[in-house]
Amino acid sequence: MANIRENLEQMERNTLSEHASLSAESIGRARVEKECDIRTVYQRDRDRILHSKSFRRLKDKTQVFLSPEGDHYRTRMTHTLEVSQNARTIAKALRLNEDLVEAIALGHDLGHTPFGHAGERSLNAISPMGFHHNEQSVRIVEVLEKDGRGLNLTWEVRDGILNHQTSRMPKTAEGKVVRLSDKIAYINHDMDDAIRAGVLREEDIPHELRLKLGGTTRERLNTLIHDIVTSSLRRGQICMSEEIEEAMRGLRTFLFEHVYTNPIAKGEEGKAVEMVQKLYEHYIAHPEEMSQTYLNLLTKGEKTEVVVCDYISGMTDQYAVHKFESLFIPSSWKKY
Repeated sequence: MANIRENLEQMERNTLSEHASLSAESIGRARVEKECDIRTVYQRDRDRILHSKSFRRLKDKTQVFLSPEGDHYRTRMTHTLEVSQNARTIAKALRLNEDLVEAIALGHDLGHTPFGHAGERSLNAISPMGFHHNEQSVRIVEVLEKDGRGLNLTWEVRDGILNHQTSRMPKTAEGKVVRLSDKIAYINHDMDDAIRAGVLREEDIPHELRLKLGGTTRERLNTLIHDIVTSSLRRGQICMSEEIEEAMRGLRTFLFEHVYTNPIAKGEEGKAVEMVQKLYEHYIAHPEEMSQTYLNLLTKGEKTEVVVCDYISGMTDQYAVHKFESLFIPSSWKKY
């Protein structure tokens, strides 16, 4: 049988853009592995992330709204899928490597804490080592998954995961596409969720922003994605036009002022922050109560502060609440 992977690699050479990351030219993995005869290296990375425990836990982690009333609000999982879809659309139009884009997108938020950015801020404030979800995502794929063996992903995927935030810049064009797609996704779906929750109305969005970007979530996504594709093709690098990028920043600022600090959306965050800090303090004092996977890390010489962050950040919202109740709420009170 012909080696399908080699055929796919040759297809990439023949069809992808000069700016694309070719699978056959990957910098590679930290541990050398035998190549698959069917899948390219980036296909394998995508599959490893998709089948990981950390990925499955994203479905029960908060995006913006804590315990919303309704089934249609985004979770960290649905956010991740929307980022992936946006990024693949852009990558296909620019003839970039869709498999690499998808792997980065699916893995970029694996390290997020329970309770969204509130949990992240809480751990960052209380841990002397600090805590940032992008760095934790890399730690998950390098160290924590597969009982300490990690997923052994390629350098390009790990680079894209680490550098997907605004203050950083990935080395590959595919990573840069995911970085922009992340912003596009959360700005638009957070707006959509806020409207669904009654926090604001479409008409509340400044008129000039609606004029430039569109009057619905669908129109705004269409505008932003088209702008990235046309601007990148024109300039030969992943970018947006100055006008649309400025408008997107304006919409993001509007969200911070009217949603991310809104008491309806964020009224419970103080409780979540205190819960995470209480859990951290408890497990620092009683590390032996963590599960065996994390005890093994301590045995290997990892710092307690780091491993406690590993343990707490890996919790889903529900599991964190359960652990808090079991540790701090008298059993006789729980029926109330």
